[in-house]
Amino acid sequence: MRICVFGAASDKICESYIKAVEVMGEKLAKRGHGLVFGAGGNGLMGAAARGVKRAGGEIIGVIPRFFKDEEVEKIFDECTELIFTETMAQRKTKMEELADAFIVVPGGIGTFEEFFEVLTLKQLSRHTKPIAVYDINGYYKNMDAFLEVSYKEQFIREDCRELYCYSDNLDVVFEYIESDKRIQRDVHDLKNG
Repeated sequence: MRICVFGAASDKICESYIKAVEVMGEKLAKRGHGLVFGAGGNGLMGAAARGVKRAGGEIIGVIPRFFKDEEVEKIFDECTELIFTETMAQRKTKMEELADAFIVVPGGIGTFEEFFEVLTLKQLSRHTKPIAVYDINGYYKNMDAFLEVSYKEQFIREDCRELYCYSDNLDVVFEYIESDKRIQRDVHDLKNG
């Protein structure tokens, strides 16, 4: 299975996040999975790729051409395959197409957007791929609390809890990804309005 990892590109984050994601990448490859990611060489993107590389796994990087042309961020230079797109939207679409599942690790605006896009697409029955939020160091606990408010206030249907896994335990994340039943739902089962 190819697992898309969404995460930070910043190299200014705490080393504990980087180490945890390197371990995750290594375990991902040792479990027989390939990596799809945004091709960044720094931050948690680079950490995931280094871990996968260390364990001999497949690494597919997808990045807009202007990132290279304008030196927006360092590109991981040991990808098995590097795919250039013209836009950020094409990058996300290509990663979504290539992936069989998604793991969200800590990140910023881009990571939040990627998570909520694949979650929305799953809610709308555009895919059935597993989505897991790996909550390293409690980074996503406030997001989880915010989602709980949304469930309580009925902005999100309770059934939408089935669309993703939220855990600070890497074994739970992989167990969810690998055992997800890909339940087919009708768009009307999960969407109000």
